[in-house]
Amino acid sequence: MSASSASVHPVEETPATDVGDVAPIVSMKNIEGMPGTRGGLALRCFQLGFAAAAFGVMAASSDFASVSAFSYLVAAAGLQGLWSFFLAVLDIYALLVKRNLHNRPIVTFFAVGDGITTTLTFAAACACAGITVLIDNDLDLCSVNKCVQLQSATAMAFLCWLTTLPSFFFNFWSLASR
Repeated sequence: MSASSASVHPVEETPATDVGDVAPIVSMKNIEGMPGTRGGLALRCFQLGFAAAAFGVMAASSDFASVSAFSYLVAAAGLQGLWSFFLAVLDIYALLVKRNLHNRPIVTFFAVGDGITTTLTFAAACACAGITVLIDNDLDLCSVNKCVQLQSATAMAFLCWLTTLPSFFFNFWSLASR
């Protein structure tokens, strides 16, 4: 009986390189859009701008207090604006002092807060969109109401939601990958 013998194949050793030649490893902590990065600050500034626009346009409407969905949008946009302002200030601080905002309690706080404000903003935008379509298409009351103003505030709320969503996903992904 002929048995095969084990053979050893030599493996070439990879040459050592200087530390400066190694490409940086991209981890979850280094992705733009995370808290404490320029991308995260940009997202927060857009969230703040869209929330302030939705709040201002809807609050300037004379009809917003008569419909609960419009009042809800004002409350949700106000909360989103305060939340985004608070986190933008934290991002500015982290960028100025080169501080890392990736420890577990802070990321948990960001993820929960972003999840709550994202849900509230989306619900308010959907409710306002439904009422606006009802007023415009079904009741034909746009001559009485300022439909363009209501539609603009609703669009700003949806844009605010679209810019809040990446922040929530980045924070939740960072939290889940630990």
